Amino acid sequence: MSMWGQILFQDANSPIMENMIMFHDHAMLVIMMIITLIIYVLFYMFINKYVNRLMLEGQMIEMIWTVVPIMFLIFLAIPSLKILYLTDEINNPIISVKVIGHQWYWSYEYSDFKNIMFDSFMINNINKSGFRLLDVDNNMILPISNQIRLLINSSDVIHSFAMPSMGVKVDAIPGRINQIPLYIKRPGLYFGQCSEICGVNHSFMPIVMEATSLKYFINWINSV
Repeated sequence: MSMWGQILFQDANSPIMENMIMFHDHAMLVIMMIITLIIYVLFYMFINKYVNRLMLEGQMIEMIWTVVPIMFLIFLAIPSLKILYLTDEINNPIISVKVIGHQWYWSYEYSDFKNIMFDSFMINNINKSGFRLLDVDNNMILPISNQIRLLINSSDVIHSFAMPSMGVKVDAIPGRINQIPLYIKRPGLYFGQCSEICGVNHSFMPIVMEATSLKYFINWINSV
């Protein structure tokens, strides 16, 4: 089970990631059709020298191997464009969280309710229970079943805010604010890491997202 968990995608916890997994399965089906067709044609040409001789020149075969790839590309382009627009569409978010990348940690700002700012450093838990190189001292806490907007920025070099189970991967660029929608379907702890080589401690700036109900999120906001 652990082997397949390392080979395949993580379990989807957002609608965007669910669409990405479905598109991956759809693309793999198209690729298998292409490979099967190519193997069939090559095998048929190999065992039939007469057909092979006639295929050295012909307008019909030229039209076929031009039109067929176009059809395959259309079947891949339409669903990919849908996902592309889903990852960019912001639909009335109830909260905006600013995520700032530093060398080498993340900081979060909740400015919709009151000025809440904190840094998130990786903790050394070699002798403790937990996830090595993934646990942090302050989690990013967000409510489930609500539209959220993440504003991604950097204070020094280019970082990348990546959360695989959410289908989120956004570059944090100095002097530029990138935004991405987020809709969490289930409560829990979700882990990510910086995915842009940003210095010697690039692999030591993990992301921990704590998804909880809206009631507990409001209680956390009031208690900070």
